[in-house]
Amino acid sequence: MTSAEAIASFDEIRALLNDLPAADGVAAAIARDRQAELTKPAGSLGRLEDLAVWLATWQGRNPPSVERPYTAVFAGNHGIAQKGVSAYPAEVTAQMVKNFIDGGAAVNQLCSLANADLRVYEMALEEPTADMSEGPAMDEEDCARAMAYGMMAVESGIDVLALGEMGIGNTTSAAALCCGLYGGPASDWVGPGTGIDAERMAEKARLIDQAVALHRDSLNDPLEVLRRLGGRELAAIAGAILAARLARTPVLLDGYACTAAAAVIHALDPQAIDHCVVSHVSAEPGHKHLLKRLGKEALVDLGLRLGEASGAMVGVLLLKAAVACHNGMATFAEAAVSGPSEAG
Repeated sequence: MTSAEAIASFDEIRALLNDLPAADGVAAAIARDRQAELTKPAGSLGRLEDLAVWLATWQGRNPPSVERPYTAVFAGNHGIAQKGVSAYPAEVTAQMVKNFIDGGAAVNQLCSLANADLRVYEMALEEPTADMSEGPAMDEEDCARAMAYGMMAVESGIDVLALGEMGIGNTTSAAALCCGLYGGPASDWVGPGTGIDAERMAEKARLIDQAVALHRDSLNDPLEVLRRLGGRELAAIAGAILAARLARTPVLLDGYACTAAAAVIHALDPQAIDHCVVSHVSAEPGHKHLLKRLGKEALVDLGLRLGEASGAMVGVLLLKAAVACHNGMATFAEAAVSGPSEAG
C-alpha cells in the first residue's frame, strides 16, 4: 500500500481502490453457523445478530470482539461559514476541540462508557477552506493530503473504528457534497444544522445551489466534488474509511456529515464502503435521502444531530451488546435445550 504520508494526488488515491480486500466469507459462515446454534429462535435478536456476523466478517475471525474500539474525531473550518450558514461562529470549532481534550463533551462521556480510545485530529483550524460558493474549497494537493491524514488514524489492532467530525459549517458542506454527487436542488439536502431559522436555511440552500452551479462542469469526478464542495475534516473521514477497508477494519459512521464523506468513496466504488455501518439517522432531513442512495439502514433513530461521533459511540455500545450475546450465550447442545423441531 502506498504510504499515506506520501499521498498528494488523486491518482494515488484512485490507485488504492484497485486493491480493496474482500470480506472474509469463511469467518462470516462460522459466525452465522454459531448464531443458528444459540439458545434462541432464529433471528430473534434481530440486527444484533447481523452486527455480530458483520464484525466477524470484517475482523476476519470468530468470535468477534469490541475490546479495542477507537474513536477518531476530525475537526476543520469552512470558508462558507463566514456567510452565516450556522447558528455559531467559526471559532467554536477550536473551542470544542479544547472541550474534547478537556473531557467535557458528549463524546467523552460515551467513550468512557464504552471504554473506547478517543483521538481528536485538528485540520489546520487557523486556515479555513476557501468559500465553495466563490471557488474550490481546496486544491487537489490539500484535499489529497487531508485524505492521507485521515488514513493515518487507522492504527493496527483496532476492533472497530468510530468516525466523527467537528466543524462549524460542515452540514452545509455535507449537503453540498450530496448535491454534487446526486443532483437535485439544495433544498432537498439542507437542514437546520446547529439550529438556524427558516430564512437562514433558505440562504444556506441558495449558497449551495450557487456553489454547485459554479463547479458543475467538474462534478462528474467524486474526488473533484470532495475538493470543490467538501472540507478537510470530511476529506480526512473519506481517507480513514478507505484505509480502514484496506486494513479490513470495520467502521461505524456517525451522522450526516460522516455519511456524506463516505458517499464520496461509494461513488468511486459502490462496494468500497461494505465494511461501514451507519450508526444513526441524523435529524438533518438530507441524511435519510442519503441513506436511501447508499442502500444503508442506520442502527437507530434517536433524533441526534450533534456530530462529534456521539451517534457512532452509541453504535459501539450496540456492538458490545451484539458481541456479548454472540460470544457468551450457550448453544442448544451446551445448555441441553431442545432445538427447533425438524419439519416432518
